[in-house]
Amino acid sequence: MTHDHHHAHPSSADNGRMLMLATALTLGFAGVEATVGLWAGSLALVADAGHMVNDAAALALAAGAAWLARRGASARHSYGLGRAEFLAALINSAALLALVAWLVISAITRLHTPQAVQGVAVSLTAALGLALNLAVAWMLTRGEKTLNTRAALLHVLGDLLGSVAALLSGLIIAVSGWTPIDPLLSLAIGALILVSSLRLLRESVHGLMEGVPPHLDPARVGQALAAVPGVASVHDLHIWSVRSDLPVLTAHLVIPDLAAWEEILERSHALLKHDFGITHVTLQPEPMTRRVRWSDRSPVSGQRSHRPENKDASTC
Repeated sequence: MTHDHHHAHPSSADNGRMLMLATALTLGFAGVEATVGLWAGSLALVADAGHMVNDAAALALAAGAAWLARRGASARHSYGLGRAEFLAALINSAALLALVAWLVISAITRLHTPQAVQGVAVSLTAALGLALNLAVAWMLTRGEKTLNTRAALLHVLGDLLGSVAALLSGLIIAVSGWTPIDPLLSLAIGALILVSSLRLLRESVHGLMEGVPPHLDPARVGQALAAVPGVASVHDLHIWSVRSDLPVLTAHLVIPDLAAWEEILERSHALLKHDFGITHVTLQPEPMTRRVRWSDRSPVSGQRSHRPENKDASTC
């Protein structure tokens, strides 16, 4: 059985520092928005402040998960702690769903019981919040593209939309005095956050359940490996993720001539890296003379042999 494990994380430290800076900026301005929102009577602004607190927690979780994910393997955790990224994304998505529930309840209450809103103060504060969210979103797009940073960016983009809603709410109220626009815009933002948070929840659970990374197709990967010169067939192919940017593959390759294994191994690694971006690979060679019972059951499980026309290279 041969392994080829390469790990390169040149920007992990910078990524962690960027996330911590974004956390401090977001949490600081959330206090400003909450204070002005309560004074001005704006649900949209208070909601945006609550979302920013949620964002700060999300960014802090992302920073902590990024730090854990970069720690090396140990005797207790042979793959390291990269799975913390999926846990952080799961917590973030659950927090977003809780925020949506609060927004809906508060908005419905406000529609039944309208309150006066200081439109000008709301607009000015929301404009500052919008500028801050744009800056934080730009910072996050400059870092590593992982599920965890995507989760944090999703929070910030949702908050950016909240700032836009609060800004529009303040302007409309200042011009027309129509206060129902405040809870109505809060409901609209809640709907957008709901869609994104459910998608994030699905992806994080998929990762925790060791699902195949969404951008990879096991059938295509298996067929490509089976097409490598010297490979008769492929079986017991499994693909999962230690973290969102590190897919892992194991497979058994049936080889007519085991003397050619080194060359076949080199070609297989090059193929997986170049065509599929998989560098954490474990491949096991098997001789053609090893006969096992052929079965074409459960293709989803990854146990089906690729190129099954070779009956000597069947799978069990």
